[in-house]
Amino acid sequence: MKKLTVLAAGLLLLVPCLVFSDSFSLRLGYFMPRASTDIILHPDSLWAIEFDQMSFRMQDFRGTTLGAGYEYFLGKNLSLAFTLDAFSKSRLGDYLYYDQTEFDEGWFAFPTDLEPSDIVDWYYISHSFKVSSTPLQLSLKFMPLGRKTRLIPFVGGGAGLYLWSVRMYGEMVNFADPWLYTDPELGDIDILPVESVNGREKGSVFGYHAFAGLQFPIGYRATIDAEARYHWAKARFDTWFQGFEDFDLGGLALTVGFSYWF
Repeated sequence: MKKLTVLAAGLLLLVPCLVFSDSFSLRLGYFMPRASTDIILHPDSLWAIEFDQMSFRMQDFRGTTLGAGYEYFLGKNLSLAFTLDAFSKSRLGDYLYYDQTEFDEGWFAFPTDLEPSDIVDWYYISHSFKVSSTPLQLSLKFMPLGRKTRLIPFVGGGAGLYLWSVRMYGEMVNFADPWLYTDPELGDIDILPVESVNGREKGSVFGYHAFAGLQFPIGYRATIDAEARYHWAKARFDTWFQGFEDFDLGGLALTVGFSYWF
């Protein structure tokens, strides 16, 4: 529902410009984030830490995009395009190496390989991780064979304003406040408080993109479009996730769409 709301808002922004545009399009895509999962190379990356500690997989954060755009034809082979694509993905994950149990002082995380045998009740530690990105993009699009061919190849690129948000909610292990638990068999065990978390940051940042694709005419004024587009953008945290490195919003988007020429 939120994706549709963002798309509808974007379409309203496009309406005043339609009288000047020569083509209007609707797009459906599949976005694959570029995020690195290597915790050794990126020890301060929120992406890498989440994938290292939690049960998330990279494919969990791949998903569909909805988009729209319009073009103003500058000449036989060149056009100016404005597009927007809305992406949002949320997944629930569990800590891989810790389980929790309750004491009078609260809930505490034990390493899964150091769970005392006299404690019966163990529970997963879980939180949701949500990422959203809506790039508003301005591009130059080049069609080397023009628009009056049976197959219309195109390439292009440009810049855009990326509206983004990152949210984490559920439970979190507090690694900065270790406690000590002494077990008769296992000895001293470092345990960690489990706390509620509901953190979110959002903002906007400039980024870049490049694309290539094909258009298949299905009439005098309509085409079916197929496109591969790569994004480069990074968001800077300054409140809740402050201290992490810039958050990578980039990645590959594969889209299909329908265009109508005016």
